[in-house]
Amino acid sequence: MPSHTHLASSELLHPGEPLWKRVPSRGDDGRMLSDFMMLIPRLGGRSQHRLQRTLAELQAVLDYYRDVVVFADLNLKLNLLWVSVKPVPGVMLELAAAVKHRVPEAMLVANKAEAMLAAESGR
Repeated sequence: MPSHTHLASSELLHPGEPLWKRVPSRGDDGRMLSDFMMLIPRLGGRSQHRLQRTLAELQAVLDYYRDVVVFADLNLKLNLLWVSVKPVPGVMLELAAAVKHRVPEAMLVANKAEAMLAAESGR
């Protein structure tokens, strides 16, 4: 697994290049990647102990899905987790549900069009 998927890395806890410059759009095989964001309210304002516990929970999920996770970034200023995955049917929702299970306050972010498509496909 690439080192940038490890959330505890000091590189991810400090400002760096804009996300749009760092997020890969294609996997090693040339196929397009999928990505999603999760909002974790007040994450950056947590005590160091609670923050470390949350990071460990997130890392556990990423480790479990290491075969499909290509990139992960945690922005403490915006309280956002960005995850890019290989194009495996259903893996985005499965992984988001796993994050939600380990970090219950985490919320999947979707724009209105995505939310409407998801609602329609569930009918």
